[in-house]
Amino acid sequence: MLRSSVARTAATPGGHLLVPLLSRYEDAGEPLSCEPVAEGLLNHGYFLATTHGRYFLKHHLDGDLGALTRQHRATLRLADRGLPVAPPVPAADGRTVTVLDGRCYALHPWVEGRHLSGAALSLAQSRRLGALLGHVHITLEQVMAGEPCPARLTYPADAADPAHTFELIDELLALARRARPRTSFDELAEHRLLERRALLKRLAHRRPAAGAAPPAGWVHGDFHPLNVLYRGAEPAAIVDWDRLGVQPRAEEAVRAAAIFFVRPCGSLDLAKVAAYAGAYRSACGAGSDELAAAVHRVWWERLNDFWMLTWRYRLGDPRTDPQFPAAAALAVWWTREYSAVRDAFADGFT
Repeated sequence: MLRSSVARTAATPGGHLLVPLLSRYEDAGEPLSCEPVAEGLLNHGYFLATTHGRYFLKHHLDGDLGALTRQHRATLRLADRGLPVAPPVPAADGRTVTVLDGRCYALHPWVEGRHLSGAALSLAQSRRLGALLGHVHITLEQVMAGEPCPARLTYPADAADPAHTFELIDELLALARRARPRTSFDELAEHRLLERRALLKRLAHRRPAAGAAPPAGWVHGDFHPLNVLYRGAEPAAIVDWDRLGVQPRAEEAVRAAAIFFVRPCGSLDLAKVAAYAGAYRSACGAGSDELAAAVHRVWWERLNDFWMLTWRYRLGDPRTDPQFPAAAALAVWWTREYSAVRDAFADGFT
């Protein structure tokens, strides 16, 4: 087992460092196997089995020690308050980040569970998910009090400028039209880009006012189905805190719902959104006006957002291609059903 696992890990970043890495931890044991975890876009993760247990090994590509220790402090404090998280395992010297060959690693306990999309959640589970995010926001406010937040972790006050979006649309259109061989994805991308340009020209006057962002607080930063592990019907762990930062909290709630509860056709399950949003408001005390403002800003953000096409056409990275059809359709559907979406978030039942 060990021999075959060494062959596998040698091909992965940092694989040859497993023995010296684990030697930093008093009770981690010796490595038996190390398998890449398929999910995740920004960092590398591995399922690591040792003679003493099972772990999730994370290779943080950006290597920002200050940000990593801040994230780890947050999850340790949240765990102390009873939130379902998976804090890092401290090394023998007490540090939670191990640096080897200039690379940053963190070792976490392996959490057995599965990812559930909104389609798999009942109304009751949708309520519990909203309440959980509300508790996360309130508890972060308590445990992060006094923590400085670097400017790059704060959310910009000004909403996207459609003039800049038009330039990006033109660039992406040119790239999609030049793609060879031309595929159905390229056809869809061109259709959605032209559709979005027309929508933005018609709706430019609805850009959120400059400086109109509501008061912000510490948030997870990337709350979506791949970052919530379920064991049975209940969340077992909220993972991947790499985007922990300061943002308008209600906007995270809206963004998360737009990912959890989007259907393949690009509409939202508004009954589940209402259950989730009502529980979120009750848990953290957010008012209906705050949620309505967040809906407007996130809707505008979605109209101006082409990150998936940027990954495909600028970076040559197709990993987000499967998400694009529903995400692109959602922006159009949301525009048409704007009032119903706002009401589901702002007035949804508790």
